[in-house]
Amino acid sequence: MLEVAGVSVRFGGVTALDDVSLAVGPAEVVGVIGPNGAGKTTLFDVISGVRRPSAGTVTVRGEDVTGRSATWRARHGLRRTFQRHQVFSALTVRENLLVALEGGPLRGGVVVDVLGLAGRRRHAAEHERRVDGLLAGVGLEPVAEVPAGSLPIGVARMVELARALAAEPRLLLLDEPTSGLGETETEAFSAAFRDHLARHECGVVLVEHDVGFVMDHCDRVVVLDLGRVIAAGTPAEVRADPEVQRAYLG
Repeated sequence: MLEVAGVSVRFGGVTALDDVSLAVGPAEVVGVIGPNGAGKTTLFDVISGVRRPSAGTVTVRGEDVTGRSATWRARHGLRRTFQRHQVFSALTVRENLLVALEGGPLRGGVVVDVLGLAGRRRHAAEHERRVDGLLAGVGLEPVAEVPAGSLPIGVARMVELARALAAEPRLLLLDEPTSGLGETETEAFSAAFRDHLARHECGVVLVEHDVGFVMDHCDRVVVLDLGRVIAAGTPAEVRADPEVQRAYLG
């Protein structure tokens, strides 16, 4: 699903990422951990197309997308959540999800316009059915018509996840998804993205400070420190690595 090869990012004389490589397969969850300033968010920016790397390539589903925009990548199956939750505050929860679908493969465009009103109605009905399923799947039905900006952080995080899943992404980037969540909310969040993973063979890259969550939910873990990869492997291998213990887990 994803291959990052030899990616470096430099800001003047500062190296934010130094020859970073990782790969994610279908239905695989790869965690990225490291101390503050390790380069985790910069890596996400490169993968999602927000930032061009100084060197290296990003390949998604076999296609080099290094020069592609964030919009192009989103329309071709990549979705991202952010460290600070970002919902459309004035829109209801349902409307947040419908907006996401308008940018995905089921959007109407010229075809729907040519088909006329009946086509637009079928298009809208299909989106409503998809949204109803998502709302039920992540437990958001009770707040479906509530403005998203009025929700507590845990519920807003679920709205973000549901919005990211709306267009059935094949690659999902989750940036600090459990930040601000309680134990019950974290379990619900985990169940929702794991269900999508199983049904759509979606690859997931997970940046998370909660090391326990990473070790419990990831197939492999990559550890960054000062912009470079210092360890990569299974959760057990990474936890036992002496350099990781020194730089982060100690």
